[in-house]
Amino acid sequence: MARDPRVCVMGEDVGHYGGSYKVTKGLATKYGDMRVLDTPIAENSFTGMGIGAAMTGLRPVIEGMNMGFLLLAFIQISNNCGMLHYTSGGQFTIPVVIRGPGGVGRQLGAEHSQRLESYFQSIPGLQMVACSTAYNAKGLMKAAIRSENPVVLFEHVLLYNLKERIPDEEYICCLEEAEMVRPGEHVTILTYSRMRYHVMQAAKTLVNKGYDPEVIDIRSLKPFDLYTIGKSIKKTHRVLIVEECMRTGGIGASLQAAIIKQFWDYLDAPIVCLSSQDVPMPYAGTLEEWTVVQPAQIVKAVEDLCK
Repeated sequence: MARDPRVCVMGEDVGHYGGSYKVTKGLATKYGDMRVLDTPIAENSFTGMGIGAAMTGLRPVIEGMNMGFLLLAFIQISNNCGMLHYTSGGQFTIPVVIRGPGGVGRQLGAEHSQRLESYFQSIPGLQMVACSTAYNAKGLMKAAIRSENPVVLFEHVLLYNLKERIPDEEYICCLEEAEMVRPGEHVTILTYSRMRYHVMQAAKTLVNKGYDPEVIDIRSLKPFDLYTIGKSIKKTHRVLIVEECMRTGGIGASLQAAIIKQFWDYLDAPIVCLSSQDVPMPYAGTLEEWTVVQPAQIVKAVEDLCK
């Protein structure tokens, strides 16, 4: 916002309250109420307003207080945000960032535990990225704001408290690149967002058992970085996908299809995909834990793949 006066933020309680998760804390005081705009509780209205603002030359960052609420703006995101550049014959660009907290929290119930990547991935014209660390949250956010394309940035409610030292100097992360988290030889584990930490927890156990997993945070959910993914598969010949998304129609299903089409000849075993159960997320803590992939399941899946 300091670099580019066209950048503005809009959403519910993003102003002086600082956002429901304090992501915009202090911005209203620094940049004023017209650049950090508190909106009514009307996701379809302020999302449409942000897209219209982008058409006129601004670069809005639209926050959904919870990503599940953005289903109310699905028509604006699909019919307008994703398509206006094409349906206008290129007369308009839509440099919008749509972001907010999502994923399965701790006992937030079904309506606040949505994984919208499965809903948005089929919309033409949208890019999707998911951050998992403080470093790539900043780098991906800056890259998304500077992009001429509409970008949906998924943040996870359980990762906001993570801390790490990030560089003082300028940097951005590429919106189309995966991140190599841990090089390995025996199996390629593809994951993103919060599941990165479940995978790394499982990786410690696997190393102690004599396995050498390669872990990739795909980050770019649309398009996939098939160069990085393919390079790993050609080395390990085995693939495990770990996601918090639903099994049916999720990111894992699309990723499996892409891998089978591009790298079938390099696979020595069927692709395994660990996903959340196809049920509305239970409120009860024990049931919620059973619904989401856990590190022990990842360990067993790798052991079975490598037999």
